[in-house]
Amino acid sequence: MPPHDGAKPNDAIPGMKELRPSNRSKTGGPVVLVIMDGVGTGRPDATNAFFTARTPCLDGLMSSCLTTSLKAHGTAVGLPGDDDMGNSEVGHNALGAGRIFDQGAKLVNSAVASGSLFGSELWRRLVARPATGAATFHLIGLLSDGNVHSHIDHLFALVSACRRDGVRRLRVHALLDGRDVPETSALLYVDRLEDFLAGFVRDGFDYRIASGGGRMITTMDRYEADWSIVKRGWEAHVLGTARSFGSAREAIETFRTEQPGITDQYLPSFTIADQSGKAVGPVMDGDSVVLFNFRGDRAIQISRAFDDDTLEAFDRVRRPDALFAGMMEYDGDLKIPRNYLVSPPAIEHPISEYLARAGCRQYAVSETQKFGHVTYFWNGNRSGRFDERTETYEEIPSDRVQFNERPWMKAAEITDATLRALKSGDYDFLRLNYANGDMVGHTGDFNASVIAAETVDLCLARLLPAVRAAGGVALITADHGNLDQMYELAPDGSIKTDKATGAPQNKTSHTLNPVPFIIYDPVPAGPYRLRRLPDPPGLANVASTILYFLGYEPPDDYLPSLVEPA
Repeated sequence: MPPHDGAKPNDAIPGMKELRPSNRSKTGGPVVLVIMDGVGTGRPDATNAFFTARTPCLDGLMSSCLTTSLKAHGTAVGLPGDDDMGNSEVGHNALGAGRIFDQGAKLVNSAVASGSLFGSELWRRLVARPATGAATFHLIGLLSDGNVHSHIDHLFALVSACRRDGVRRLRVHALLDGRDVPETSALLYVDRLEDFLAGFVRDGFDYRIASGGGRMITTMDRYEADWSIVKRGWEAHVLGTARSFGSAREAIETFRTEQPGITDQYLPSFTIADQSGKAVGPVMDGDSVVLFNFRGDRAIQISRAFDDDTLEAFDRVRRPDALFAGMMEYDGDLKIPRNYLVSPPAIEHPISEYLARAGCRQYAVSETQKFGHVTYFWNGNRSGRFDERTETYEEIPSDRVQFNERPWMKAAEITDATLRALKSGDYDFLRLNYANGDMVGHTGDFNASVIAAETVDLCLARLLPAVRAAGGVALITADHGNLDQMYELAPDGSIKTDKATGAPQNKTSHTLNPVPFIIYDPVPAGPYRLRRLPDPPGLANVASTILYFLGYEPPDDYLPSLVEPA
């Protein structure tokens, strides 16, 4: 997004008014927001890697500082219901927006229920060629009901609509989850899909699975961390050259035999072939393709592979003349993809825009895996800065490994960068994300997750003295839970076990637990207290809290601050 002209008054932008200074004392130094990604407040027992970890710094903060907990899931972050776990996308949207906006899952649900998704001119174009000729309708996406990137019900609705609209030949390219759902649950979803498609086959339609692979290996890279992931997806879905099998079940069972202990998210890419060895569903000229994931970060690169006239990231070999559409617009600034079925949430005037307009100097840092969360998602799904002169973004390249192999990730480097920024005295508001709790928690590796939590604690112990030296305040929270529950639990609270081995069932998905909110304010500018709110506070209350410490009144439509003058 082009930077705003700092010379314009705030009220020159529709819907924005000038930030008003508050009548209380401003914090003497910078405000630092620390986001411990994936660290919730779970049960204080051996199921919780955060509780199990040695965290003397955080323990001290929790016992001596003003603290509370925040809702980070469900309706508090714009999801359909309170059974929906939060995620980093919606969490950072809420943190940066200061308000709650309906998110992708809820918007797609509404578009499916109302039929508006299937009444558009774009949908008519997508089904036209497969309905009248030999072309194929392709559906690519995460086969899961995790409701973080996609939902299998959306896939089923799309398939049913294709049948109603006369599409004779359809192919599903199924990315396997094991991250937002149980780690080895792929066959449950594959079998559901095969049974669903079988009903259409019996009616004379040529509908089947054509390719797939684990989400961390195939297609779903983000922030250009590893384009080889997208390349493998292109080879499986488009070229049909990945390792071939007679069915998705055969592929999954073979990989599990060859690599004992492998989880779904890391299953290799595969293509389904007929008896002659020919791929059953490569994408060809004249075909239609829909990426049915609604979340943007892991959908952008594969969208670019279809849309970009030139692509230097990898050799596509061939780029079919196909009509490609995303479930949603994944990047509103860069217009990715060119075509989409559901409009994304319209998040206007996040806190960074207000601060940029007020001349507040901002700094954002994380490693590659979460860099877009402290920039793009924080800014209301915008790629650019609001003011190039006052905003600094710093990205630390992530390691290209399974994160349980290096659970410390780049936390030390993020801390180093933040210390330099603090010591420079150049910034009023700094935000950083430690990715460890989420990325390592998703592996299901308990011991590695303990190390991840301890790493974050060590980094906080380095960071907080610099905040104190700068006369600042640190606000410490998380975007959702993850490593706070590392095992699947039965309704009675006991740990579920594998029927064959008796081993505990690892939990790799996010949790429904609240997240901590800690105020580290060693030299308060004035007395304050936690505000009594009519509803349980959530992540969207954090923006106004940041403004409180920066000495501003929040905009009228922001949710209230978590603190108020005493």
